[in-house]
Amino acid sequence: MADLSAALEHLEVLLADVFAATSPAALRDDDLLLATAALERFGRLVDAGRAAFAGEIAERSDRNHGAERLSAKKGCRSAVELLERVTQVSGVEARRRITVGAATRARGGLTGEPLPPEHSHVASALAEGALGLDAAITIVRELARTRAVADPVRLEVAERELVDAALGRGEAAPIRCTADEVAVQARAWAAFLDQDGPEPDDERAMRKRGFRLGRARDGLITVSGELMPEIAAKLRRLLDAHLAPRSDTLTFTPTDGAGLPDHSRPGDDGFAAQAARTDPRTADQHRHDVLAAIIDTAARSGEHPSIGGAAPTVLVSVRATDLQHGRGSAHADGVDTPISLRAARHMMCTGGVQTVVFDDAGRIIRLGSPERCFTPHQRRAITLRDGNCVIPGCTVPAAWAEIHHVIPDHRGGPTHPDNGVLLCWFHHRTIDTSGWTIRMRLGTPEVRAPHWLDPTGTWRRSTTSPTRLADRRERRDTG
Repeated sequence: MADLSAALEHLEVLLADVFAATSPAALRDDDLLLATAALERFGRLVDAGRAAFAGEIAERSDRNHGAERLSAKKGCRSAVELLERVTQVSGVEARRRITVGAATRARGGLTGEPLPPEHSHVASALAEGALGLDAAITIVRELARTRAVADPVRLEVAERELVDAALGRGEAAPIRCTADEVAVQARAWAAFLDQDGPEPDDERAMRKRGFRLGRARDGLITVSGELMPEIAAKLRRLLDAHLAPRSDTLTFTPTDGAGLPDHSRPGDDGFAAQAARTDPRTADQHRHDVLAAIIDTAARSGEHPSIGGAAPTVLVSVRATDLQHGRGSAHADGVDTPISLRAARHMMCTGGVQTVVFDDAGRIIRLGSPERCFTPHQRRAITLRDGNCVIPGCTVPAAWAEIHHVIPDHRGGPTHPDNGVLLCWFHHRTIDTSGWTIRMRLGTPEVRAPHWLDPTGTWRRSTTSPTRLADRRERRDTG
């Protein structure tokens, strides 16, 4: 191994000298293209080695090795993490190399006899430096999806044909295909090979089911996957229940100067319906917000595995000076993409705050107690009073809602039922920008619509508490 490392370091020095002595800008057109092709061939040999070594790391880190697995001995959770730390590549790239390396390494049988690689044609082309890692990963992944159901002979033919297409071998492929062209052919082969055959549809669905969180794009995390039909039906029903037009929308009554309900104002029963009709969200945005509420509800239900003895909690770090001056960003554990200060304030309002003070060297010098967390008893009392999200026309139920501090903590607002109201995820996230205003009068929340929705600026009191509604009906009937 020392000799191999030394040889690679020598090649590294030679390549650095070549790049230092030659500038691409100084080359003629044809020489530039020839050098680019030669450099790519060199890179493919390097990629083949990278995949082979990654595959070996993955094999030695297999869970079958127990406590002796390589990743565990080096203090890592998996082969991917170990490869990331050794090479400083991304997790996506580490998984690519491991996938190709595992599929192209020689195997051993149950009795120890040597077996060819799972993808022998890809392995040979990689070793020759003729096949790039991007084409190799496409072939391996597309064919892997069909391995459990495809005829082995046809699977081997498909692999050979795809490698030949990438290398420009054979009469059917006189010109080398690009990696994108290989991907198109690989998907076509996968569709041909993945015949239903004798396998029941339910078993196929169980094998293919999955849910994935992707990489960040434009400040958002992509989501993809395949749901079992019955799970999709349940999710669709949940979404439909909260997105369909409702006839039982909340009733809000304007208040007079004394803060008591004014029952003489006509036409206010339809205000909630009007507010619901003018909701600016698209259908996709509505579904996102319902899913956000489902996740929040599940996290605080207490029915899921704990982490360190506590309910699953997202930690958000933000500098106090950034919060004070309203600039900068915050960071949530488990996601590389920074989150906005508005999102951080939203999560702080919902989940509380714990002050942690670091010195310049990063040492913790002061740890405060958790603050601004509504207790379960307070939440039950607020739920009984508000019933739903207090914004007119919103049908998100209390169990899915968050509790908002009407007067923020930095302005002296207490964590008390008289200062907490139920808001759904969307209305809580946008309360500072949507134009809706909330105030508390005599311990009861009142809301005022944006000017474009209600130019009168009328304050409306919630009447969703069952006892308050019954009391109001009784007074109306006896009056």
